[in-house]
Amino acid sequence: MALADSDRELVEEELGREPTPAEAALFENLWSEHCAYRSSRPLLSAFDSEGEQVVVGPGDDAAVVALPTGEDEDDVYITMGIESHNHPSYVDPFDGAATGVGGIVRDTLSMGAYPIALADSLYFGDFDREHSRYLFEGVVEGISHYGNCIGVPTVTGSVAFHDEYEGNPLVNVSCIGLIDDPDRLVTAQAQEPGNKLVLVGNATGRDGLGGASFASEDLSEDAETEDRPAVQVGDPYTEKLLIEANEALLDENLVESARDLGAAGLGGATSEMVAKGGLGARIELDAVHQREPNMNALEILLAESQERMAYEVKPENVERVQEIADRYDLGSSVIGEVTEGNYVCTFEGSEVQRASEGENGEQSEPQGRETVVDADGHFLGEGAPMNDLPAEEPTESERDLPDIDPQDAFETVVASPNTASKRWVYRQYDHEVQVRTATRPGDDASILAVREAETGLAYSAGADPNWTEAAPYEGARAVALENATNVAAKGATPLAAVDCLNGGNPEKPDVYGGFKGIVDGLADMCETLSTPVVGGNVSLYNDSPSGPIPPTPTLALVGTKDGYDAPSLSLSGEGELVVVGDLSLAGDAETRLGGSELLAQAGGSDRFPELPEDPAALVETLAAVADYDSTLASHDVSHGGLAVALGEMVHEDVGVDVELPDTLALFHEQAGRAVIETTDPEAVEDAFAGIAPVTRIGAADDSGVLSVTVDGETVSATAAEIADLREVIERELA
Repeated sequence: MALADSDRELVEEELGREPTPAEAALFENLWSEHCAYRSSRPLLSAFDSEGEQVVVGPGDDAAVVALPTGEDEDDVYITMGIESHNHPSYVDPFDGAATGVGGIVRDTLSMGAYPIALADSLYFGDFDREHSRYLFEGVVEGISHYGNCIGVPTVTGSVAFHDEYEGNPLVNVSCIGLIDDPDRLVTAQAQEPGNKLVLVGNATGRDGLGGASFASEDLSEDAETEDRPAVQVGDPYTEKLLIEANEALLDENLVESARDLGAAGLGGATSEMVAKGGLGARIELDAVHQREPNMNALEILLAESQERMAYEVKPENVERVQEIADRYDLGSSVIGEVTEGNYVCTFEGSEVQRASEGENGEQSEPQGRETVVDADGHFLGEGAPMNDLPAEEPTESERDLPDIDPQDAFETVVASPNTASKRWVYRQYDHEVQVRTATRPGDDASILAVREAETGLAYSAGADPNWTEAAPYEGARAVALENATNVAAKGATPLAAVDCLNGGNPEKPDVYGGFKGIVDGLADMCETLSTPVVGGNVSLYNDSPSGPIPPTPTLALVGTKDGYDAPSLSLSGEGELVVVGDLSLAGDAETRLGGSELLAQAGGSDRFPELPEDPAALVETLAAVADYDSTLASHDVSHGGLAVALGEMVHEDVGVDVELPDTLALFHEQAGRAVIETTDPEAVEDAFAGIAPVTRIGAADDSGVLSVTVDGETVSATAAEIADLREVIERELA
């Protein structure tokens, strides 16, 4: 680890001396892209994070949002958080993904919330590559193992395959927590000098050293071997104990502030806590409970050992906190206290402390307790200079479209791993633990029963790299609209969102230009939808010898509805089918198919279809229509277009007979559309009058056959044949 020369100069000017080795390492990690957002923070002001429902916005471990409740009901809050564990999951897919789950759950705990749901959005290289499948299997196993062991259901998410993730997969994990009493809300802001800092959880080892700086560099060809020490190792059974111990601490009102130990370990968590309160701390590093002998100050300070929490506790409550830790068989250490001065760390017998100079100029061995860190907490956390990087707009190019045979194209798109069934993934997750999951994975959005507020919480997460590779700005707008449409199709209206913004090396102008495009596009559409983006994560330097990833704006969005029931995406066989949204878009064929799975099979496109003119009204109206008694089924149209949407809706003995205006109408992927099976198509038409076109395309029947007439030809397949096409992932990995 090495502090950049320009940063070292700033640090030396602030300190008035050379930094100690421990200080240099701490500054390197806290000033890394991963922690300080040096390249992205100048762009993040584009997001609107305010709203009546927002209790705690960006900047803490997780955001806090109020759920709608009746006038006589007590306030109920949810927390929303998201993080990436991209580089660790490439080096060690099982532990990298598992510790990503553990980290986002502890972010939830630190706000005083109980974790109630997880979502994972995963991105890998081409599915037909052996290495991609190896990473895919390892990541899913890691997520399922950790989530299942701690008893938190994984209820939604997404999976995408794209050749540009081959050298750098993405693992983005989101968590929802519940605070059923506002008095239990905790933040990371230290409260008062004299309060003690207590570390609770696993013993500290040497795992994960330099994880923050590792996450802020491009992956090298030998990353899987050289960078393995930077990957943490998780213990979900200890995390489960930590979850329950955290509840006990909150029950007795013993916590003044809290922070999960994640990036930059103890140094990152405790310095950020006191900096937020405009305070300082004095920490004795050798007081930390350790699992390995002879650890030096730097290792204790920066190790990213998992399942650890830092609590600010009043002196009179320390003994009780340690009693609760003992009850749950967790380690605990009183490591220091909050002060009014600098952030100071001392150590007995350090190998990395600032050595004193002898009379002959040679360094002599230090004696006794030495100060290894002494710096202003705010400067540590906020002093990193922002990067002013050049950005290039993406350019358009002309491509020849392939000849399209409707039947062949249908089978190709429906059988693509990107649009195929993800049942192989979510069947490994326990999605029913805690008995809240009213709508299970595999639908547009999951519905959670938040009985404490008598509210259904719809939850959707994901992105489409085909869209944002084709057009970063418009593609990101479509990602936001699609997630909002997912919850609306289940009868919910958007409440709030968090994002995970993934990009390549920002020092490359074209890469930074694409990243800027997804930030602006996501921000613009969320503002249009009146959906505040209340928190998030940025992951840059997702670059490898195989090249940068596509700019990838994962959005995790929640919506609310009365009750917990929602229309299924599966057809009942008793209604007419209507499509809400455009069937035949304006523009040339390449623009209409831009970002589509069909065109991706032929090498992609730089163009993208226009989005609906009034997306906010469309989403609001769709949520209302989905809850009509006459609505029998409702399904978002997105990845794979109508071909995939209709293929997912038919089943067993229920089929459809529909007619579309042309072949492209079957495959274009304009976001903000839905298929509705209804017994009252006129009611749907009336609801969307002046908002979006509604087209009657046919009816459901008991044939068990999907039959689509386009351009005088008929595309057909039985429900069983479609199911077989869509089982490509399960078939290949069985």
